[in-house]
Amino acid sequence: MSRMTASPDDLRQAPLYRVLHALARGETTSEALTGACLAAIARDGHLNAWTWVDSAGAIAAARASDDRRAEGKPLGRLDGVPIAVTDAFDIAGMPTSLGLPGHPGLAAEDAQVVRRLRGAGAVFLGKTNLDEAAFGTVGRNPHFGDVRNPRLPDRAAGGASGGSAAALAAGHAVVGLGVDTLGATRIPAAFCGLVGHKPTTGELSARGMAAALRRLDCPGLFTRAVQDVGLVLPVLAGYDAGDPRSRKRRVPLAPPDWVPGELKAGVVSDLSAMGADAAVAENFSALMAKVAPVFGSALPVALEVAPLDVADTRRAALLLMEAEILAAHEGRLGAASARLKGLLDFAQRKSAADAARAHRRLDGHVVKVRRMFEQFDVLLLPTVSTAPPAWGADEPAHLADFTALASLAGCPALSLPLPDGQGLQLVGAPGSDLRLLELGGVLASVADTGE
Repeated sequence: MSRMTASPDDLRQAPLYRVLHALARGETTSEALTGACLAAIARDGHLNAWTWVDSAGAIAAARASDDRRAEGKPLGRLDGVPIAVTDAFDIAGMPTSLGLPGHPGLAAEDAQVVRRLRGAGAVFLGKTNLDEAAFGTVGRNPHFGDVRNPRLPDRAAGGASGGSAAALAAGHAVVGLGVDTLGATRIPAAFCGLVGHKPTTGELSARGMAAALRRLDCPGLFTRAVQDVGLVLPVLAGYDAGDPRSRKRRVPLAPPDWVPGELKAGVVSDLSAMGADAAVAENFSALMAKVAPVFGSALPVALEVAPLDVADTRRAALLLMEAEILAAHEGRLGAASARLKGLLDFAQRKSAADAARAHRRLDGHVVKVRRMFEQFDVLLLPTVSTAPPAWGADEPAHLADFTALASLAGCPALSLPLPDGQGLQLVGAPGSDLRLLELGGVLASVADTGE
């Protein structure tokens, strides 16, 4: 048997590719790594990152993984890897709270993406905290506590999937699974110094994921390195007949041939028009000068964002989101916060015609974005428009505008971490996930993003 040489306490804070190497070479065991993660979770209760922890189940799964590896029969590349799962996904035998009060009962079966992770041998530590009903961008929850940011303790962790981001940033897990409807993975990834990926909508099944807005709902990933996303994405992707929005067209297993210097990049011509504060705009401009050589002679294309009406389209999506939350979870809203009840009351006062107009606005946005990608290959913009707000503060009204642009059109998007809770976001045409990941790896090295 190989001698263990890697510290589980170090590995719980390492990129996935390093953890996989250590497990494969016998430098650690899943049980040791899972135990280190559970010990960190117990120490860090003040972060409010978790709604449910299954210590006994996680250790049992880790031991089973070690037994398989000892026999040379791992289930898959993620066998033995501790995972944080946002409490919007069903895990058999655990409750799915969606950040709402009361006990919803135990899930009878896994969500489809959870089933795929389990089939690859992943170890589930429990469920992570999120904004109430997954409706928010800063990680506020009056029932489970507001999520704290381990990297910037006086700042918000972001939302809605802030618990998974905080858990990964604190070394509670090696990979995080989040929801992304209008930016709920990418925003907390930026705030907590992580890589965040929203795949092309429909590439990952949303079956067994509590609804926020089915038209836009998408599982998302938190990792510590861009290449980690590429290790997990093929495990999760695939057509699911049980999800009406699942697509048989899949992201290629290998990226298409491309040369970075031949790619055309689009950049927003006036970030202030999208609500970016001066510091974000200044930092982004400096970053673009730094990464410009990657694109060679293919000069960036200036994008006028006003015709996209991102803010108005996001508000149309919020109306549909409020209506869908009301319809899907009406029986559990009695003890909801006054804030959430107020938002849902607004939806109740709207008509079917209002909903139809909202859907038409979203359809129009899809067409505009498709035409946008006739001009360039990738759009570069900040992940968020402002610095992370103070912990416990109300969320800025336009915080999700930069991330919503991709979500509203079903595009893949990748957020790379920048200092002070900022992020560089890459948005591509539907199906270009692997191109984004490869380009993201190049930009991360050039820009020294710290991922």
